This record gives sequence, C-alpha cells and structure tokens, in this order.
Amino acid sequence: MPDYQTILAERRGDVLHLTLNRPDRLNAASLDMADELGDALDRHDGARAVLITGAGRAFCSGADLQARGDRTVGGGQASHRALTKYYNPLMLKLAELDVPTVTAVNGPAAGVGCSIALAADFVVAGASAYFLQAFVNIGLVPDGGASWMLTRLVGKARATEMMMLGEKIGAAKALDWGMIHKVVPDDQLLSEATALAERLAAGPTVALGVMRRNIALALDGTYTDALGREAAGQRIAGGTGDAMEGGLAFLQKRKAEFRGA
Repeated sequence: MPDYQTILAERRGDVLHLTLNRPDRLNAASLDMADELGDALDRHDGARAVLITGAGRAFCSGADLQARGDRTVGGGQASHRALTKYYNPLMLKLAELDVPTVTAVNGPAAGVGCSIALAADFVVAGASAYFLQAFVNIGLVPDGGASWMLTRLVGKARATEMMMLGEKIGAAKALDWGMIHKVVPDDQLLSEATALAERLAAGPTVALGVMRRNIALALDGTYTDALGREAAGQRIAGGTGDAMEGGLAFLQKRKAEFRGA
C-alpha cells in the first residue's frame, strides 16, 4: 500500500484494515481522504474482508467544510462537484466491493461519515458512538447516499426523524432501530470488529460477495429479479473450490476450510 496522508492502510492476514487518520479534526473527510480511501479499496486485491475505523475519539465527523482552494467542499456548485467527483464515487466503490465489509464505529459518525459507517455489511459500534445527520442544522441536505440508505435501513418515519430533526442517534437506539449489527463496550470495539472481519475473511468469500450484491439489489428489484440473480449467483459460487470443500466437509462431518476461491 502507498504511504497515505489521511488514512492508514494495512493488510493483516486476509483482512484489509483502513483507519481514517485525521484525529485532530475528528477524522473529517477531506477530498484527499475520499481519494485515498478509494485508492486503497481499488488495491484490496487478495484481501478477503475490509475493516474500516477511525483514529482517536471519532469515526468521522463528516465532510471537511474547512477545505480550501480549487478543491473546496464549500456550498453550492463546489459542494456538487465534491460529491460527484469524490464522495459519490467512494460510496459506490464501497457498495460494489466483492468482499464483505465491517465498520468499527468509535464516537461520532456524522454526515458523510455516517454514510461510510452504515455502508458496511456489519456495523459494530462502541457504546459511546452515535450517528448524526446534521445537515438540517446548517441548511443543507443529507448526502453520501444517506437518503437512500437510511430509508431502507430504518423506514421512512425514522429516516425522516433523523434527517429533518438532525438529532444524535446513540448506539443503543441505532441497534434498537435495526440500523447496526452490534453494540460493544468501547474498549472492546476494535477486538470485536476485528474478530468479525477475520471470521468473514475465513469464509467462502466468492459466495459472500454474491450475497452482498444480491442483498443490495433486492431492495430495488422484483421477486422475479431476485430469483434470477440467486440462480446466477449460485452458478458462480457453485463452481468454486470453496463449494466443493463445503460439500466434502459436510459429508465428512468436519469444519470446512475455505480459501476464498
């Protein structure tokens, strides 16, 4: 991995660990950070799971509104450019990954940081974490896919509450709403999230990649569409060595040893 300026990227075994690394700014997502995250995701080749967290006391406080120069994320046309050229491509890369993803949410996950956190297949939050769509407080609208994502995760009424009132949703409430996977003590967050990422990385990751795509597409398609995608996905997964190993392990009454291919 390159020597990034705003993130840390490290391959540990089969898991790619990505850490948002601007702790002095609560990991505010600059355009450089969006670029670097996208580049790291492009280079995930060989990793069988991705884990994303934040350095220090925050996951991500949102887009860096203090960015300056011709790459500013300040209002109007510049905000539109920042979204279409930087943040939106990053969110699509997260959505289209062919391996499972986990986020370990420490402290605030606000604005586009909330979208990055919730884009994972499994969101593990520390007890003190919270999720925030604060755009209404500064006269802006949710972005980073939040209006699509939240409506599907928690329903219209709760998504409306979160976006139009702009209030913090604590980890416990987020779990109760079905927004996230798990809440753990703050001091256990990284170990719990890492164990989950390693478990996923040890699984049949071709099949897991097909699952994550089918789950996302099922929210928009018909029942007939879903049946067709499942059949196509089964053809892909069924042709892997992992499928053969899974069948043999079942017959031999032992734990399967998947290799991700």
